[in-house]
Amino acid sequence: MKRVIFIQARMGSTRLPGKVLMDVAGKPMLSQQIRRLKECTAIDEIVIATTVNIADDSIVRIAHKEGVGCFRGSEQDVLGRFVGAAQQYKADVIVRITADCPLIDPKITDRVIKELINHSNEYDYASNVINRTYPQGLDVEAFYADTLLRMNRLAQSQPSREHVTFFLRYERPELFLCGSVIDDEDNSSLRWTVDTEADLSLIRALYNGLNLGEKVALYPEILAYVKSHPELSRINADVKKWNPIP
Repeated sequence: MKRVIFIQARMGSTRLPGKVLMDVAGKPMLSQQIRRLKECTAIDEIVIATTVNIADDSIVRIAHKEGVGCFRGSEQDVLGRFVGAAQQYKADVIVRITADCPLIDPKITDRVIKELINHSNEYDYASNVINRTYPQGLDVEAFYADTLLRMNRLAQSQPSREHVTFFLRYERPELFLCGSVIDDEDNSSLRWTVDTEADLSLIRALYNGLNLGEKVALYPEILAYVKSHPELSRINADVKKWNPIP
């Protein structure tokens, strides 16, 4: 059973264009994320799922430089892009991660993958986002290839084509068996994703304070540092969370 992480990436972000290649501790943010994901033990491959737009040629170059796979597809039909990527790389288990999560945790990622695989007769999909206890920015979704194909066949609305798991999570959740990975402590109010300059400032402060450009500190260490420096969370406290429901 081939397990593949697909990092969803493009340069044309609406809120912060080009964010995935902005500098974080001397490297593009996407490169830092790839470096962290290479610490995962429950995967077989990492692939960047980007678009056919010329602007995303730079993302393809990062994939080649970092020694990971790359697939190019539609910018708007992201669900279709994932189907093409999964088929090209013969993935049995698709692990979806977005490229604006430079603090992504390899152990949490492994835990979500194992939750899906260890309950293969119970779950079509597993994640840490439906019942959120981890900070936004540690988001991991894992699902089987047949689950992806079912979503692709049934999903017709614009939101369900643009947001890969929208159909499963919001439109017809009753059609799928879903498992959740939750933590003992609820820190879902913390925002560690990058959509704005304020988000990026926080990430840079954390990378600097914890020397994350040189090591892969895991979630407990980063959380302890954030809690001991409450001023950090105030940097992006005013950023509104994205609401996927139209």
